[in-house]
Amino acid sequence: MKKNVLLFCLLVLMSFGLSAQEYTVITSVESIVPSGLGRSRLISTLEKKDYQDFTSVQSEEDKSRNKSKRDEIRVKNFEETKLLNFFNIGGIRFQNIAANDAVITSKINAMVADGWELAFVTSAVESDGGKGDGQGIFITRYIFKR
Repeated sequence: MKKNVLLFCLLVLMSFGLSAQEYTVITSVESIVPSGLGRSRLISTLEKKDYQDFTSVQSEEDKSRNKSKRDEIRVKNFEETKLLNFFNIGGIRFQNIAANDAVITSKINAMVADGWELAFVTSAVESDGGKGDGQGIFITRYIFKR
């Protein structure tokens, strides 16, 4: 009898590790455009998409192109939180960076309270390419799982 109870408990514990995990991505886009002309946002989707609906497989025999429509891929229900730009007319604005950190921290804390765990963070930058460019963003993706 003890062996059966022990086996049952072991199976129950193992089943917790076998449950499928769910992931979601939150993206911050922070403008590094001089003079504060850019837009900065924290974006999270409110709907799900299945990548397979927009995926095609090409082979030697079948070279047909992917015919997915942009409006089918586009997400219309998302949460957009305003962030401040890194620069204003006077140059880099450290107060804005601190404000963005506070807002992003609040979002992360809300996600954690909702049962999500921050699994990965990745970032990239597309900076000003020199005279006349005037473009630039700092993008960070926060990947959560539960």
